[in-house]
Amino acid sequence: MTSSDSAQQPAQAPAKAPAKDPWDLPDVSGLVVGVLGGTGPQGKGLAYRLARAGQKVIIGSRAAERAESAAEELGHGVEGADNAECARRSDIVIVAVPWEGHGKTLESLREELAGKLVVDCVNPLGFDKQGAYALKPQEGSAAEQAAALLPDSRVTAAFHHLSAVLLEDPEIDEIDTDVMVLGEVRADVEIVQALAGRIPGMRGIFAGRLRNAHQVEALVANLISVNRRYKAHAGLRVTDV
Repeated sequence: MTSSDSAQQPAQAPAKAPAKDPWDLPDVSGLVVGVLGGTGPQGKGLAYRLARAGQKVIIGSRAAERAESAAEELGHGVEGADNAECARRSDIVIVAVPWEGHGKTLESLREELAGKLVVDCVNPLGFDKQGAYALKPQEGSAAEQAAALLPDSRVTAAFHHLSAVLLEDPEIDEIDTDVMVLGEVRADVEIVQALAGRIPGMRGIFAGRLRNAHQVEALVANLISVNRRYKAHAGLRVTDV
């Protein structure tokens, strides 16, 4: 074959990289997890489960003494600190504060949360004689409010549908549920998925971008209705995944 013949041969298209296995998640066992609102039922339950699974956990509160007392009660190496120190010392920060204080708390910690992976699990809910109902923040969701208030943080959303009663019960070894994880950056979402998977019985499931967080947060109102009707502590499972 002459050089001119060789030049006329069509260039081969580069081989496509094999699709990444969606269950190929990073090792997060060495990351420090902070829980803002770690003295409330949801935050305390998450802190307990993660610490029991071997994660290093720091719980935060407006009052360091309150956080330290709760940490001592939880054991498993959990530490307590005020919210600012908790944020500074953590690689991943779970936001489990009451909705009423959500915006004010995050705004006050913008500097400490800069560069951190933030996991918002707050559910904006109202209650009346008919039960729980979803609220829609001006930004669209609690997670989107967090992203707006923390421009220098990597905001995700997860852990909305977990029963605090089950999380805090030391007699329960596994929490039979899936955790829907939302975020803008796939690598960040996978870290949170992996963190959820540290808790026996749980899986972290990718569930879209933050613009879809409202319906995930709002679904908690439905679960509260389920729990009241059936005297249960309902969770979610995503089928065929």
